[in-house]
Amino acid sequence: MKKWRFLDTGKLTAHENMALDEVLIEARSKDLIPNTIRLLQFSPPSVLVGYHQAVGHEVRTKYCQKNGIEINRRITGGGAIFLDESQIGWEVIVGKNDLGVMNREELSKRICEPIIDCLRKFGLRASYRPKNDIEIDGKKISGTGGTKHGGAIFFQGTLLVDFDVECMMRALKIPFEKLEHKEINSFKERVTCLKWELGYCPSLIEIKNAICGSFKDVFAVELEKEGLNDEEERLLLEKLNKFKSKAWIYRKKENPLEHRVLESSLKTRGGLIRVAIVFNFESKIIQSLSINGDFFAHPKRSIFDLEAALKFVHQDRVEAVILDFTKNSQATIPDTTPHDFVKVIKDALSKADIIEQGFSFSEANQIFCVRGTFKENLHKKMSAILLPYCAKSPDCELRYEKSCDECGQCEIGEVYGLAKENGMNPVTIISFEDLISTLKNMKSQGETAYLGSCCGQFYVKHREDFENAGMSGILVGLDRATCYDLGEEKEAYSGNFARQTDLDLELMKKLIEKAA
Repeated sequence: MKKWRFLDTGKLTAHENMALDEVLIEARSKDLIPNTIRLLQFSPPSVLVGYHQAVGHEVRTKYCQKNGIEINRRITGGGAIFLDESQIGWEVIVGKNDLGVMNREELSKRICEPIIDCLRKFGLRASYRPKNDIEIDGKKISGTGGTKHGGAIFFQGTLLVDFDVECMMRALKIPFEKLEHKEINSFKERVTCLKWELGYCPSLIEIKNAICGSFKDVFAVELEKEGLNDEEERLLLEKLNKFKSKAWIYRKKENPLEHRVLESSLKTRGGLIRVAIVFNFESKIIQSLSINGDFFAHPKRSIFDLEAALKFVHQDRVEAVILDFTKNSQATIPDTTPHDFVKVIKDALSKADIIEQGFSFSEANQIFCVRGTFKENLHKKMSAILLPYCAKSPDCELRYEKSCDECGQCEIGEVYGLAKENGMNPVTIISFEDLISTLKNMKSQGETAYLGSCCGQFYVKHREDFENAGMSGILVGLDRATCYDLGEEKEAYSGNFARQTDLDLELMKKLIEKAA
C-alpha cells in the first residue's frame, strides 16, 4: 500500500496558511515531499479571495478591519470565502499522475470522493455537484478548487462545521443588498454545515479522524502523520513576508466594470423570479448568480442546480444552457417556463449596456426599460416625464393633480423645471388607471417615448401593462420607502397613498441630460 503524509497544521493566520500552500505545491513539484493530505484551520477568522479576484469587489474591507477578520489571497482561483475558527480546510498535494490521468472535471470529482465518504459516515446524504462543490440535499457544504505547478497538483476545499451566517454575509459582498431575514434565509437554503445537518457539532478531533480515515479508504493509501520537514520550514519563513504584504493581498487591481452585481426581477404566472448576477465585463462570463423568489420548484434543489449550470457561462450561451438544463433535468416549476428564466437573466445582463453608457451599478439596477433596450430608448425623442404623485408632499394642494406649481417644497418641482428646460412635458400620474390613460393618449398623439419614475415593485407587477401601452420608456426606481415596502399598494393603486416617497433626483437629472 502506498504511503502518503498526513499533515495537520492546526490554527494558523491566513498569511501563514497561504504561504504554506505555496510551499507545499512547490516542494511537491520538485519531489522534496511525498503526496500529502493537509488539514488546516484559521485564527483569527479570515476572508480569502480567489487568485484572480480584486479584494474591493469581493470583500467589505471596513467591516473586516473593524471586526478583526484577516484578508488574504489564495494561490487558487474561484470565489471569495469566509472561514471562522470552526471551519476545517482540507488539501490534497500530489504528483500529477498519482491519481490517474483525468480531465479537470473528473479529477475534481475524484478528489472530492473522500470528503463525500466522510460525510456519509456521519449519516449525511452527500454528493458531488459540478462545477466543484460538495452538497447535502442541494445545499453546499464544501467548496473546492485547485491549481497545477510543474509536476504537482494542489487541490483544496473547506468543510463547513458551524458558522455565523450574518457575519459571513457582512464580510463578503454576497449578492444581496440588504441583510433582511428573508435574504439570510435564502442564503441558508444554498449553504449548510455539519451542525445544522446533524443537530449537534461533532468535535474537531472526531471530524479530522473521519476525514483521515476516508482518504485512506477511498484512495487506498496509508497515511503517516508527520510535521513539516526542514526544507519546508525554511521555505515557509522565506515566504511569510510575501503573503503578509499588500502587494500580494491587493495584487489584482480593481476594475470598476468587473465582478459587480446585476439585478432583475420578473413576475410570472408561477410567482416572482429575482436574479442577482456577478458578471465579468472583460470575459462576458457569469461568475455566479443567485435565483430566488416566491415561485415553487420541485425538487427544491433544482434551482441550485440551475445556478451551478450557469456558473462560468458566457452571456451568449445563457439560453442554450437553460433550455438544455430543463430538457435533461427532472425539475418542475409550475406556471413558469424556461423562457421566463432566460428573460429575467438576460434582463439583468442587459444592465451591462447601461453601465457602459457611464452609469454606476446601483444606478443601472434602478433603471427599467420598456419596449426596447436602454441605448435604443435613450436615442428616441422623449416627449414627456411621468412622475408619481406620492413624491409630492402629503400637504401639497396639488398632490392629487396632474400639475405642479414648482413651489420648491418637493423634488417633483425641480424635475418639472428641468423637463421644461429640455423640451419635455412633465406630468404627475395619480393612479394606475391614470397611467394607462396617459400612455394611450400619448401614443394616439404620435409620441413614441417617455422618461418616468416608479418603484421597482410597481414596474415588475405591471410590466406587461407598460409594454402593452405601446410606448417605449425608461423608468427610474424610487429612493425611499414605497407603498409596497409599507404594504399599502392598494391605497396607492387607487391614488390614496398618504405618505411621501423620494425621487432618485440625481439619476433623473443624469437621464434628462443624456436624453436631451
